[in-house]
Amino acid sequence: MTGPHAPPLRGSLPPEGADPAGGGPAPDRRRPFKVLGIQQVAIGGPDKQRLQTLWVEMLGLEVTGTFRSERENVDEDICAMGSGPFKVEVDLMQPLDPEKKPAVHTTPLNHIGLWIDDLPRAVEWLTAQGVRFAPGGIRKGAAGYDITFLHPKSNDEFPIAGEGVLIELVQAPPEVIAAYSAIM
Repeated sequence: MTGPHAPPLRGSLPPEGADPAGGGPAPDRRRPFKVLGIQQVAIGGPDKQRLQTLWVEMLGLEVTGTFRSERENVDEDICAMGSGPFKVEVDLMQPLDPEKKPAVHTTPLNHIGLWIDDLPRAVEWLTAQGVRFAPGGIRKGAAGYDITFLHPKSNDEFPIAGEGVLIELVQAPPEVIAAYSAIM
């Protein structure tokens, strides 16, 4: 497959500006953003108290906040492990209404969140490459950072997706960008 939605090239790349198929200039595959690290892991279940028994009582994570959203059908406890710019959220989620969508409890590992150094550029570039995003665009997430989601399923228009996994892209704040830059 060629064109703006072709999957990234694998193996050795042709010289800059050359089209691997020989039909004009090659698409620009240089990524204008970095994935810095894991921002969160979201775990869903029918009863977040049961999730807390393991994650808070047994494993010692700290509950640092809560988030409720009718629109997203979620009641979640925001927990944390680690500290500073390397802190990772573990969100323990239950649905407000188990009969409504999104069904945050039907996939125990609901989604994974990745710190991104430049979220708007990432969305623009990934969309141009054929990556499918879930509805909603860039918006404030539960922890106050700008977020968006990659769709778990591809379609004809956007053939690249999470292959069954919902992936959240999270705009990293300056201190996280600086901390990761220092070790990368």
